[in-house]
Amino acid sequence: MKKILTALVVATGLLLTGCSNVDAALTLGDTKITTAELQANVDVILAERAKVDTSQMQLESGEALLRNQLQFQILLAGFDEIAKELEIQITSSEIATSRSEILEQVGGAESLPAALVSASITPADLDGYLRAILISNKLGQALVQSGVAEAEVQTRVQQLLVAKVNELKIKVNPRYGKWDAVNGQIVAADAAGDVVTPSNE
Repeated sequence: MKKILTALVVATGLLLTGCSNVDAALTLGDTKITTAELQANVDVILAERAKVDTSQMQLESGEALLRNQLQFQILLAGFDEIAKELEIQITSSEIATSRSEILEQVGGAESLPAALVSASITPADLDGYLRAILISNKLGQALVQSGVAEAEVQTRVQQLLVAKVNELKIKVNPRYGKWDAVNGQIVAADAAGDVVTPSNE
């Protein structure tokens, strides 16, 4: 699960600029994540970590965790917008089935909390994550039916996500870093180097 999330997030080459609203950690079209909401999400993740054995996990903390959560929200919002535009329907039963498959993969309900902690996903965000994966899968199926080779499907899905997010004019509060368009990540401001971010229009 974490590998899928990481692959999608890293591939999302977005153009991020500084948010004019200091209370906004991230804006994407009509979606706004406030700094308070971002911190609350991180607080939940940290609380969940205290409930499981994390000794064998490589977990982000501090500013890196904040950036991780911003990228996660980009992923969710980007796929939601694609679904709206292409009229992709995801039903509650599909999400339930996907959740059951995840439970089987991780070893049952008792193992789910640790799996979510390892992936830095809050319990409340699980359904949103599953929805994003289902949208991605349906996009892939449509691409295959249109003649795209299966080996190229993942790249094409990522390209669609990039295009949609760029269209929505994403902005990230510079206190959380800058967008590295080459590596597809929000990086710490002091490590951004020559990262190019467009100025506000």
